[in-house]
Amino acid sequence: MNQKPSLFTVVSPRLLDIYDISNSIVVVIDVFRATSTIATALYNGATRVIPVDSVDKCIQIGKTTGGITAGERDGKVIEGLAHGNSPAEYPRSFIAGKTLVLTTTNGTRLLHMALNNGASEVITGSFPNLSAVCDHLVEQNKNVVLGCSAWKDRFNLEDALFAGAVIERIRDHFAIHCDSSLMAEDMYRLHKNDIKQFIRKTTHWHRLAAYGLEADLEYCVTADQANVLPVYRNGDLISLTGPAGGS
Repeated sequence: MNQKPSLFTVVSPRLLDIYDISNSIVVVIDVFRATSTIATALYNGATRVIPVDSVDKCIQIGKTTGGITAGERDGKVIEGLAHGNSPAEYPRSFIAGKTLVLTTTNGTRLLHMALNNGASEVITGSFPNLSAVCDHLVEQNKNVVLGCSAWKDRFNLEDALFAGAVIERIRDHFAIHCDSSLMAEDMYRLHKNDIKQFIRKTTHWHRLAAYGLEADLEYCVTADQANVLPVYRNGDLISLTGPAGGS
């Protein structure tokens, strides 16, 4: 019998360094709202999303590529950028055929950390592309690290909920000896039928709902609304599946 690949859940970027990810697929999870926005933009036809970790770099790359610059801090569009971090801002009529240059507080940082630590592949995941993520992980049959972006290194519920949703679907294909994975799966199973009510308890809900983003947040926990697979290739996140990927 072939040995199953391993699966671990990292609940904060602060913990990534204690894991050997050199032969692993790392799933960057930033449910509210970066990885939900990335999937949505690519699903609606964006040619690529360029994730960057600073506003200055976002503006510079936007100029050189002709891309749409986007980013928020504390729920507000950053001065000097054209758009925010809401999935609703990127319908097909607007984003199709364009490049999105996106700067975020937490998700972009974790993505670059994973690359620097030698991940064999980096993809992004959230509920809108849940099935695409799960199908890819099973198909690749490699070690997996579910990386929660958290909030300024502090654990958050919504990223762990998504990790739990992934684990529930694919657990039979992996060896899971990881308490954070068991916690995430149990929490998801407990709340998957009332998830839109449960997320109202989260600190991030209260932070972002104050800006009138309730519909955004509900979308971000709705499965398979933008079912593409964003994969990091040579500085870009591109879609390998779904409408934008041509399959």
